[in-house]
Amino acid sequence: MSDSFLLTVPFNIVIYIVLMMIGFYAMTGKKNFIKKLVGMNIFQWSIILFVVSLGAKRGATIPIVVHTTPQNHDSLSMSALEAAHYINPLPHVLMLTAIVVGLATTSVGLALLLRIHSRYGTLEEDELLDRIKTSE
Repeated sequence: MSDSFLLTVPFNIVIYIVLMMIGFYAMTGKKNFIKKLVGMNIFQWSIILFVVSLGAKRGATIPIVVHTTPQNHDSLSMSALEAAHYINPLPHVLMLTAIVVGLATTSVGLALLLRIHSRYGTLEEDELLDRIKTSE
């Protein structure tokens, strides 16, 4: 990558991409299932942070309208124009849902890993495949 490209990309996006690649590497390159689960969480959190950062605006305020009774149609159109000064809450709300889903996924994954470890005595992918083949 050229230096001019790195100067035009915001720093937080570079961090999110690095986190995403760390999580992707952990999911695909590691043989331990706990490390794979941690990699999945890192990958998921990088996406959540990225989407939340897309909803942020410099100089914007929270989306609460103080004056709600327009006197005529002109003031109604002016309040619609002022909507650009507010932060979009939709990405933040959607990511709250993603956090809950991620927590549930992690919990189920940990419960499954506990059951696998109690039955086979390992969480290493290669050892687990060998033990499954020998138990058949």
